[in-house]
Amino acid sequence: MVTLRETEQKITTMNKRIESALNDQIQKESSSSQYYLAMASWAENNGLNGTAKFMYTHSDEERFHMLKLIKFVNERGGVAIVPSVPQPPVEFDSLERVFELLLEHELLVTESINSVVDVCLQEKDYSTHNFMQWYVSEQLEEEALARGVLDKLRLIGGDKGGLYLFDRDMEASAAAANKAGTADKKA
Repeated sequence: MVTLRETEQKITTMNKRIESALNDQIQKESSSSQYYLAMASWAENNGLNGTAKFMYTHSDEERFHMLKLIKFVNERGGVAIVPSVPQPPVEFDSLERVFELLLEHELLVTESINSVVDVCLQEKDYSTHNFMQWYVSEQLEEEALARGVLDKLRLIGGDKGGLYLFDRDMEASAAAANKAGTADKKA
């Protein structure tokens, strides 16, 4: 027979496997934020101010993703762990390489999110599964964005005029994302 105390403890405590998976995802989102911040700094130091703004915005988005996870874990009776993150690179070979790395990184994040969703289904934690669907949708957008940017860069090749226009477009993209992100955070 299950006692009232055992029932209360089960209700107020997050499944440990789910908690661990979410804390792992918190670490990945934090690391992503720092990685994109390093890319922003590199771009800014190489005269690519539009790309830098885009990357700063992207870094902020990743931090928002981390905070959303932290709040969810804590609200569900778990303990969110604020991670330390490894030092991201300081130098990048080229702007194209920056976006190749961004896409590779987003693919790893997608894989990680899918793993969290899988754990949710295995543990029959449908509330967390539902919460994670936002991340699944977000990753579809992140991957498409990274692929689109990389395609544009490859089209430009080494054309300096094209690079100038690309950087200006990245600044406009960052401004639009900032506007949309502010609206999302208020909702």
